[in-house]
Amino acid sequence: MKILHIDSSILGDASVSRQLSQAIVARLKVKHHDAAVEYLDLAKQPIPHLTAEILMGQDADQAALGEQIIQQYLDADIVVIGAAMYNFGLTSTLKAWIDRISVAGKTFKYTENGPIGLAGDKKAYIASSRGGIYGENSPADFQEGFLKTVFNFTGVNDIEVIRAEGVNMGPELKDQAIAAALTQVHSL
Repeated sequence: MKILHIDSSILGDASVSRQLSQAIVARLKVKHHDAAVEYLDLAKQPIPHLTAEILMGQDADQAALGEQIIQQYLDADIVVIGAAMYNFGLTSTLKAWIDRISVAGKTFKYTENGPIGLAGDKKAYIASSRGGIYGENSPADFQEGFLKTVFNFTGVNDIEVIRAEGVNMGPELKDQAIAAALTQVHSL
């Protein structure tokens, strides 16, 4: 059992999404004693953003990094992403990771009937935190919906969102949101 754990919040120890993603991984390790966890902290070690040189394979170091990132994703049985909402969307570093795993012929392919995901049968958990309250299908949500679209596009359809909303709307609401999300984690 391989778990790919990715955090993207820039807030370090003050991050709610990191707290949730760590709780999810800890819970998964209890359920799967043999789990090996590979951890990426995109705030501490950001992946360079996609450039024409990277896309065209003209940078050997970045090509090797891209292959490594794709392989981590393909090899994982479970992917856990800590994703805080920033300005209605993802961190740019998480988007850079998405750009590296979204590769035709590796994680998806185009067919005459449309795209088909190649990432295999895996489970994805999105540890979502939001300063305000948006709800599951908010038109202002370009965070969770985007991640679900990427996962689906690459063939991952078993996706669970653990969400803490309103974490910047006062300490009481923040504590309630975290407690509710952690209750959801403990029921995994």
